[in-house]
Amino acid sequence: MRKMTKKNKVLAAAGALALVAGGGGAAYAYWTTTGEGSGEATNSEGGGTVTLHADFDGGLTPGDVRSVSYTADNADPNTSTKVGVLTASVTTDVAGCLPAWFDVTAETSNTTVDADSAGTSVGSGTLTFKDSATEDQSACKGSVVTITVGSV
Repeated sequence: MRKMTKKNKVLAAAGALALVAGGGGAAYAYWTTTGEGSGEATNSEGGGTVTLHADFDGGLTPGDVRSVSYTADNADPNTSTKVGVLTASVTTDVAGCLPAWFDVTAETSNTTVDADSAGTSVGSGTLTFKDSATEDQSACKGSVVTITVGSV
């Protein structure tokens, strides 16, 4: 085996140092690597339409005020949904019985309606048959008053 000269020792040490520095540089570059990416998936069409109902006692006469309860049915077997702000309006089945003679309110409870459920209470309100001192309201005798309820 040959004896290493001072020059060979210096070159060997410099080479070793270069290898260590180069390896450390690669590790440094690895830890500071950046990147980006994304992913996507299509959500269910769930949370769909619920069927809303208004329930109140019949037999209205001018001046009556009735409590109205609002309920919802959710036929979707997989997804619950939340009923938002309720809206309500009145129609009648007789042309002379004017919807303007009625006031209806709908107070929202912002209730979650569970999947595959029926009759969940979602709000309440009142139905008022306003009494008129100046108009004959006889056309409303025996008429059907319908409250149409919606959610927005």
